[in-house]
Amino acid sequence: MDINLTTCFIAVDDHDKALPFYRDVLGLEVRNDVGFEGMRWVTVGSPDQPDVNIVLEPPLADPNAPAADRQAMAELLAKGLLRGVIFQTDDVDATFERIRAAGGDVLQEPVDQPYGVRDCAFRDPAGNMLRFNQARKS
Repeated sequence: MDINLTTCFIAVDDHDKALPFYRDVLGLEVRNDVGFEGMRWVTVGSPDQPDVNIVLEPPLADPNAPAADRQAMAELLAKGLLRGVIFQTDDVDATFERIRAAGGDVLQEPVDQPYGVRDCAFRDPAGNMLRFNQARKS
């Protein structure tokens, strides 16, 4: 039995701010941009991984959700408490410099971690933490 990841989700509160970051700064391609009932979903992904999609979705993608729940999710997102993703790169230092030069919100400069990777971290325009790692060379 094969099981493969096809889609993961990142909550964003403003697609017009998120899209330039994911497309122009990170270099992901836009695969879909769909609106429904006042909400919007944008699917992006790496050209090198055509079968893996990242959906940039509203913090609470349920048109029937109560206003209090929407507010709670918006507050969690604003605090950076929702999970992002970890990207792998072959040169974390160059990736770090490219994102920082584009105005990325730096959380952690590149560092060798005791668990075998060199990584760095940024916040996206919505406040999500995104990590970028590279396997350490032996």
